[in-house]
Amino acid sequence: MTIFPPDPDFDALRLELARLRAVRGWTYDELAARSGLARRTLIEIEQGRTIGTLNTWHALAHALSTPLDELFGALCRGHEPPQRTGD
Repeated sequence: MTIFPPDPDFDALRLELARLRAVRGWTYDELAARSGLARRTLIEIEQGRTIGTLNTWHALAHALSTPLDELFGALCRGHEPPQRTGD
């Protein structure tokens, strides 16, 4: 029997990005300058038009001084994240 994981909460991830940007008082232009990403990319992510690549999220995590695992923790909102095994 195959057990599928719950769907990731991409809305929570984009809202976390918006929250982190707002807490810092940064505009899209400020985050774009700090991350090396295009302003348009940031807008499209926050508005839910695109998810972005892993490279995009890596750049955002560094620009926001937020560990990537903490940022991606938003994907598991509403369900238990996977647990580490002793393997």
